[in-house]
Amino acid sequence: MRLLLGMLLLVCTACMQSNQIQLTDLKVEHLDHPLGMDASNPRFSWKFEKSAPLTIQDQYEIFLSTDSLKLLNKEGIIWSKHGKSTTNLITYDGDSLKPFTKYYWGVSVVGASGQKSPLNISSFETGMMGTKQWEGEWITDNEDVDLKPAPYFRKEFGLEKNVVKARAYIVAAGLYELYINGSKVGDHRLDPVYTRFDKRNTYVTYDVTEYIKENQVAIGVLLGNGWYNHQSTAVWLFDRAKWRKRPRFCLNIRITFDDGTTKLLTTDKTWKTSLAPVVFNSIYTGEHYNANLEQKGWNTVNFDDQLWKSSLEVEAPSNNIVSQSIPPIRTVKVLQPVSMKKMSDKRYIFDLGQNISGITKLRISGDKESIVQVTHSEQLDSVGNLDLSNINMHYRPEDTLDPFQTDIYILSGAGDQVFAPKFNYKGFQYVEVKSSTPVVLEKDDLSGLFMHTDVRPIGKIHSSNKLLNSIWKATNNSYCSNLFGYPTDCPQREKNGWTGDAHINIQTGLYNYDGITVYEKWMKDHMDEQQPNGVLPSIIPTWGGWGYDWGNGPDWTSTITIIPWELYQFYGDDHALKMMYEPMKRYVDYISSISYGGGLTDWGLGDWVPVKSVTPKELTSSIYYYVDASILAKAAKHFGRQDDFEKYTSLSRQIKKAINDKYLDPTTGIYGKGFQTEQSAPLYWGIVPDSLVEKVTKGLVDAVEKADNHIDVGLLGTRTILGALSQNGYADLAYKVASQVTYPSWGWWIKNGATTLYENWDIHATADISKNHIMFGAIGGWLYSGLGGILPDPEDPGFKHIILKPNIVAGLDQFEAKFQSPQGEIVSRWETDADGTILYQARIPSNSTATLFLDVDTVKFQGDTLSFSEVFTKELSPGTYIFEVKR
Repeated sequence: MRLLLGMLLLVCTACMQSNQIQLTDLKVEHLDHPLGMDASNPRFSWKFEKSAPLTIQDQYEIFLSTDSLKLLNKEGIIWSKHGKSTTNLITYDGDSLKPFTKYYWGVSVVGASGQKSPLNISSFETGMMGTKQWEGEWITDNEDVDLKPAPYFRKEFGLEKNVVKARAYIVAAGLYELYINGSKVGDHRLDPVYTRFDKRNTYVTYDVTEYIKENQVAIGVLLGNGWYNHQSTAVWLFDRAKWRKRPRFCLNIRITFDDGTTKLLTTDKTWKTSLAPVVFNSIYTGEHYNANLEQKGWNTVNFDDQLWKSSLEVEAPSNNIVSQSIPPIRTVKVLQPVSMKKMSDKRYIFDLGQNISGITKLRISGDKESIVQVTHSEQLDSVGNLDLSNINMHYRPEDTLDPFQTDIYILSGAGDQVFAPKFNYKGFQYVEVKSSTPVVLEKDDLSGLFMHTDVRPIGKIHSSNKLLNSIWKATNNSYCSNLFGYPTDCPQREKNGWTGDAHINIQTGLYNYDGITVYEKWMKDHMDEQQPNGVLPSIIPTWGGWGYDWGNGPDWTSTITIIPWELYQFYGDDHALKMMYEPMKRYVDYISSISYGGGLTDWGLGDWVPVKSVTPKELTSSIYYYVDASILAKAAKHFGRQDDFEKYTSLSRQIKKAINDKYLDPTTGIYGKGFQTEQSAPLYWGIVPDSLVEKVTKGLVDAVEKADNHIDVGLLGTRTILGALSQNGYADLAYKVASQVTYPSWGWWIKNGATTLYENWDIHATADISKNHIMFGAIGGWLYSGLGGILPDPEDPGFKHIILKPNIVAGLDQFEAKFQSPQGEIVSRWETDADGTILYQARIPSNSTATLFLDVDTVKFQGDTLSFSEVFTKELSPGTYIFEVKR
């Protein structure tokens, strides 16, 4: 326990060793050194170095130049800004930025005590800055959407001078891999990310200087189908998408020589094309590869392409081509099997020990023309064979040639070969390798590649309860497994951007990962999908037909309001809120047009996959209608839209009254039948009249105790049940619910071997039984807010002022939540001594303040016993604090 005091001493000692402010984490558009950026008014942000003196920023200066050396001396400045302010987020408002230009920016600050930082310098590089800069043509190999093999493309270029800089800009409808002189460019997977292809296409920029070392350059591109040319058939009907065509792309490579001249390499019909050994690829099912069709050296110079045909010039899928300004999908972790079982000399089953999203890499040798099937599943049947029955129910194959979650390799007989799909990912833990002829495999011949959008982890939970730690890890595994340029529900059965799953788990995402760029991208997907009347589909992106008539409604598609508001709360950045303001209005106005009863609606899905009790859809949908109107009113106030503020404030009050008039019994404090979601959702979202909060909370407590301190909720209730309890004086009960190990509970899953979250509380259910769903993951956010008590202040968002309300619950002897806010690391931690004394530690980063609330019996600080009534409250400036408390 006294370790905390030692930690405090170390922190203070480190502070005394330096008297100069140091800045860190300089970002543009929330990205590190972005390349190929299109933002005309980029956002600059920074933090204070953790080991530097703790302070509040008093002033800042920011400068922009195209010369880093001149910038150091504050010369050659093309834009600057300064102010007496604590802000560490500044938006560029100078002259138009030039395309294809590297800019250097520097920032220095003065602290409240007069300390000044040196000028910290970072950089970014602009890209196309609009579609007019694109040259060359979009090309494909033909227009047959049913042709199965993927196409190769190649072109050789001669260079007469020495290259000092080269940038590749590539946009594709479908997926691609780019090669230069035989080497794959970059470590990205599944580029470009999924968008509504007929509305918006994204391009990726690569620094390819190091790839161009010779005077003769061979450029190769392999195209995959992705979501653009969906050849597999399932209930989601993506094979009928109106944008569907054979994959196509456009490439510009801008080369700068040592004499300052430039050359542009582009795509056109002179590029040669041929079919690749990737004989089938589906983002949904698998990939098939025939090693006998390999063309060695196809992407190198002097390759004989006389038998290749000319490419076909085609129209661009859309006129809106923008930079893909989010972290790429990467292989983030490589897993080796924990076991391998030889079923026969033709069949082996591997267990990775963890459910992941991604692919497998297989090393194998065998007879020429041997057919190897690599099938991926989440579970085994009773005799140890793969069982896909929990994830293949929505697949509607038209033949047997496209087995689900299965890669097929045809061997060339040329010794050891390594296979891994390029244009697919799956959700799995178990892998079956089955060959048409005998093969010999060892355990290390197969590996699992955990892939997802490579968002930076910024949160960490650790406690004395190993189960709680496992739940946190499983939640993060599911969250990452469902982030592929947009948030999805599951990585195997659907891969769909279900809106309800995403907004329920937004705080889980934002406490644990730096994901603002992904969500801003997804909000643009919302804008692409929103109909003129304001309606959104239940999955985004969609193909333009599915999801508009089923599954949508305010309980699901409130992503359009909740996510921009949460981004503003967590980052203090209102960019998404501003971008989505008019779409939010159209959406709320549409709900108003179909509402009834003074503010009610039954448009929605309801509390999806409940344990037992079914909450009326009208109640939950009307609550989210209220949430939407309330957020819109707050956004209107923030942007100074007074008329809108008054209109939507009045609307939210009207909705609240309609809900309470119909569902609330003011005598008993019971909503409807008093189910857990019926009680917790009104409490959590602010529907309950202030005078009745205690009664309604008591009704919730009764419902929980009636369920033997277990959950009895569906999707919507998972966000509200724990939060409503911990916010209203029953954090101990919330912790009991969160840490149960019997059915139904998160712990029940863990006890039964889960490494990710499931789709159904009942592990023996016959439907809704995916084993890697983020749907019930809101507990991951509650660990920070409901136990750690780390909360943004709506009056000063971005954690400039922190609301710190830890709940030191009985039975949890040690707990720590660490969160890298936009200002720096926030720590909320406690540890219990043998005599029951609790040391509570809080760390407040530079440029933040906090109000600490401790609901305890006694508090000692720096040796003094402090007096207080009811709840101890203290204002905290930047620093590390330790309080001795007793409950």
